[in-house]
Amino acid sequence: MNDPHIWWYLTRASALIAWVLMTMSVLWGILLSTRVMRRIDNPAWLQDLHRYLGGLTLLMVALHMVTLMLDGWLQFSLAETLVPFATDFKPLAVSLGIIAFYILFAVQATSLVMNKLPRKFWKGLHYSSYVALLLVALHAGWTGTDVGAWWYRVLAIVLIGVATISVSVRIITGTKTGGASKPDSAKSSTPPAEELRPAPLQRETRTMVVGSISPVADDVLAIRLLPLGGGQLPVWHPGAHITLHLPNGLERQYSLCGDPAERTHFDIAVLKTVTSEGGSEWIHSSLTPGMTLEVSGPHNHFELEPANEYLFIAGGIGITPIKGMIESLPERRKWKLVYAGRSRTSMAFLDELLERYPDRIEVFASDENEGTLDVYALTSASKAEVYCCGPESLMSSVASFVPAERMHLERFIALSRDSIIPAAPIEVTCKKSRKSFVVDSDESILEALEENGLPIIGSCKKGVCGTCEVRVVEGKPIHLDSVMDDEEKDRLKVMYPCVSRAESGKLVLDI
Repeated sequence: MNDPHIWWYLTRASALIAWVLMTMSVLWGILLSTRVMRRIDNPAWLQDLHRYLGGLTLLMVALHMVTLMLDGWLQFSLAETLVPFATDFKPLAVSLGIIAFYILFAVQATSLVMNKLPRKFWKGLHYSSYVALLLVALHAGWTGTDVGAWWYRVLAIVLIGVATISVSVRIITGTKTGGASKPDSAKSSTPPAEELRPAPLQRETRTMVVGSISPVADDVLAIRLLPLGGGQLPVWHPGAHITLHLPNGLERQYSLCGDPAERTHFDIAVLKTVTSEGGSEWIHSSLTPGMTLEVSGPHNHFELEPANEYLFIAGGIGITPIKGMIESLPERRKWKLVYAGRSRTSMAFLDELLERYPDRIEVFASDENEGTLDVYALTSASKAEVYCCGPESLMSSVASFVPAERMHLERFIALSRDSIIPAAPIEVTCKKSRKSFVVDSDESILEALEENGLPIIGSCKKGVCGTCEVRVVEGKPIHLDSVMDDEEKDRLKVMYPCVSRAESGKLVLDI
C-alpha cells in the first residue's frame, strides 16, 4: 500500500468496474420491466441481481471517489470530489461524473423505500438512471487516461452498444396508453385548479374494442379486448385486473388471464353468476364483437413475487389470475397447480392447461370425487409460495394451513368485517389539496372525498378491488376491506376509503 501508484490503479479499476456494473444493472432492469426474456430467465434471479448490481455500482463509485482523494498526483479534495465544478482538472467532465453519482444514489436510496413513495415519482426517478448512464459514458470518455488504448475502446463500444440497444428495446416496448381518455371536466363544478390533482385522484380510462368472444367452459366466456386504433397496452404483471365500465352503468373487475408478454390485447374470462347483480348477466347477454367499452387499469394487489417454487390453488373462475401467473413463468421454474371445480366442463381453460402442462396440474372435479379437496394434505408438506383464488370457503381453508408469510390470496367477494369501535364522525385532512372536512358516521370516506371535490377512483366500493387506495400520512385506519392483510396495509401506510374508518377520529391523507 506504500506504492504511490496503487491508488491510481484502484481509481482506474473501480471506475471501469462501476461502468460495467451500471450498464448491467440498467440491462437487468429493462429485462424485468419488458420481460423480453420471459421464457429463459429466472424472476427471483433477475430481481436479486438487479438490486445487487445497483448496490455494487454505488460501492465501486464510492471507491473511485475515495481513491481520487488518496492519489498523490491528482490530490482531489473532498469538495472537488463531491461538488460539481469545484476542481480545475477537466471541470465539466468531472462534474458530469459527480452528477451521475448523485442520480445513482437517489435511485438506489428511493428503491429501498419505494413502497412508501408515490409510484409515479419513484418510477420517474428510476428512469433517470438512463441519464446517469449517459453522463458516465461522457465522463469516462473525457477523463479516462486509457482512452487511447485498444482494449478501452473495445470496452467502451461494447458498453455503449449494450446500453443503446437496451434503452431502445425499452422505448419500443414501453408503455403506450393509446386510446386513453380523461374524465369529462365539463361535467364537474370543480375549479380549474383541481385539474392539476395528483395522478392517484384521476380516473384514467381507455376505449377498447371487443375483438372476440368465445365460450371456454359452462357459463364462462373468454373475451379479448383490443385498444381502439391499435398500439400497445401498458405493461402489466401477473395477478393484475382491469375494470370494465359497462354501458348499463355498472363497473366490474376481471383478472387478466393472458400472457403478460403480449402487449396488443387484454384477455379476460367472465363467469355468468347465479346471483349476478347485472354485470356478468349483461356481458353474457349483450356484449358482442366490435362493441367498444371504457376500461381502466390494470391494477394489481395480487402480484406474483419471485420465488423458487410455487403452489397454485384455483377454484372455479379463480383460475383467471393464476393462468396469467403460469404464463409468465420461465419453463424451468418449479410449480404445481391444483385446479378444483364442480365438473370438468365448468372449469375454464382446463383442456388448454392440461395439454400444455400435463405433469404439473392436479384436477379435482367434485362430480368425480367423494368428499372435498384435502387442503391439508396439499399444503402441509409444501414449502412453496402459495397463491390461491376462488370461493371464500376454499381460500379460508387454504389460509388456515399455510403460514401467512407464504400465503397470497385474491378475493372476488368482500369479507363481512365489522369494527369493534362504533362508527363515529371522522375529521379528514387532505395534505396536498389543503382541504379538511368531517365525514359523518353513516357516510363513507370515499363519498365524502367526492363531495368535497376530490374524486378518488372507486370501482367496487365494497373493499375488494383496491382501486380507491390512498396513502395515510397521520392517523390509525380501521381496515374493513378485503384487499390484503391489515399488517401489510399498515406497513405500506395505505387504506381503502370505500369501507374503512379511523380509530382516532382523525386522518391525514396524502391527496
